[in-house]
Amino acid sequence: MDYFLTEEQKLLQEIAYEVTKEKIRPVRAQLDESEEFPRNLMDILAKTDLFGVCIPEEYGGLGGGVFENCLVVEQIARGCIGIATTFAATGLGIYPILLGGSKELKKKYLPDIAAGKKLAAFALTEPGAGSDVSAIITRAVKAGNEYVITGTKQWITNGGEADIYTVFAITDPSKGPRGASCFVVEKGDPGFSFGKKEKKLGIRASATRELIFNECKIPKDRLVGREGMGFILAMKTFDKSRPGIGALGVGLAQEALDIAAEYARKRVQFGKSIISFQAIQHKLADMAIKVEAARSLIYSAAKYIDTEPKDASKVAAMCKVFASDVAVEVALEAVQILGGYGYMRDYPVEKLLRDAKILQIYEGTNEIQRNIIGQEINKEYGRKKESIL
Repeated sequence: MDYFLTEEQKLLQEIAYEVTKEKIRPVRAQLDESEEFPRNLMDILAKTDLFGVCIPEEYGGLGGGVFENCLVVEQIARGCIGIATTFAATGLGIYPILLGGSKELKKKYLPDIAAGKKLAAFALTEPGAGSDVSAIITRAVKAGNEYVITGTKQWITNGGEADIYTVFAITDPSKGPRGASCFVVEKGDPGFSFGKKEKKLGIRASATRELIFNECKIPKDRLVGREGMGFILAMKTFDKSRPGIGALGVGLAQEALDIAAEYARKRVQFGKSIISFQAIQHKLADMAIKVEAARSLIYSAAKYIDTEPKDASKVAAMCKVFASDVAVEVALEAVQILGGYGYMRDYPVEKLLRDAKILQIYEGTNEIQRNIIGQEINKEYGRKKESIL
């Protein structure tokens, strides 16, 4: 479908897809097998200026929004969502700075991110605080001109590889979630270290590690916004980032559909290509419908979220739920169409299926997203004055 993109938006797509086609697809199987961090690919993406897609021009970025970010992420995901997640996690890591950081913080950190010189990470999840993000216990205590952070963060994308971390910690335990604050921690800060690199089902090129804060001391001016703004910053960040998870799903699903359709045209059984069988045609038709529906939702929702609507949380959650579910369903069908070949590592669809599952889990499980959507629906209908019953 034609989504009437501007010339600049089309160019972003083309650049991202060119990197995918020329640089990512040829090495995705190798990186999956070796679980090697794709540092050289991040350097290549840095040269395209794509790291600055959603950073304002005054800080060296391209000045795009959620929509432009989704366009780029979708194309990189067609190659490998492990690599795309590494790229997207840097955007996730800087959103709190973009949303609540002082001009000084923005000037200090955003230009290097936009240039791809440094990677970022977002540190919220803890061993006892996953879906219940209000349960974080990592503490930050002010001591003179410093904050001292103590605690651990778990399953942090880009952990150990990123240079800049937006870390959420409790500054006032008496206030519950409203006592959380956000800080910028740099790799190399005293008392800041990393756990082992996690072994994962999928997105193996992406680095996932525990962050350990043992009385980590940082300057007080690394506080993002004000004390107590942490929970709000985290939720506003997810409103911006969750459509990007949906875009990862669309890119992966498109790749799975493309591979399945091409294979079905070439695979001959009973004297003819299997795409001539109605059973395969119907599978491909359903896959194509789901991919295009997911893309339409992501694109329209991302444009809408860029207008800063009041119901951004609901719309962002819808993006993540629908597109990630589509990614899993389409990847599973691609494996079925390829049959025995689909189950083998020689073909990329088994990797696509393994990778797809994480989309239903990270940045808030799909069960949590449905809770968010349901709660917002309840509020909406509670405000309606006119009844249709």
